Amino acid sequence: MGKKRIIKKTEEELLRERDRVEVQVKKEIKVAPAKRISDGKIYIFSSYNNTILTLTDSGGNVLYWTSAGRIGFKGTKKGTPFAASKVAEAMAQAVKKLGVEKVQILVKGIGSGRESALRSLAARDLNIISIKDITPIPHNGCRPPKVRRV
Repeated sequence: MGKKRIIKKTEEELLRERDRVEVQVKKEIKVAPAKRISDGKIYIFSSYNNTILTLTDSGGNVLYWTSAGRIGFKGTKKGTPFAASKVAEAMAQAVKKLGVEKVQILVKGIGSGRESALRSLAARDLNIISIKDITPIPHNGCRPPKVRRV
């Protein structure tokens, strides 16, 4: 079969990739505000594979959304805390651009990005009213299968 070779990226390639991600985060956010929204909700959904942030108004209408895949992360890198913090930075820029004054944060899921996304949003000088965990929890689960007879 032969010897397996592991391809390692050089430091220059890693720096280039980081710069590419930074450019994607800072890229012009295209939002067309019809009116000024005073308060909104930010939903953080974090799974093992991705982190998705959604900004809605108080009625639940989506104003802006972004995810780790949309920013430029691919594969297993989408589920990392670093990717989640970059997604949160992009969301904070959109919130500032839309002029949302107060936000409620609702966190859902069990991924590794939920904590870092929350910390990044808090560090961006957003006026956070409340933080709530809305992860669904089974109270008794579904009915187990009947006993197997052999």
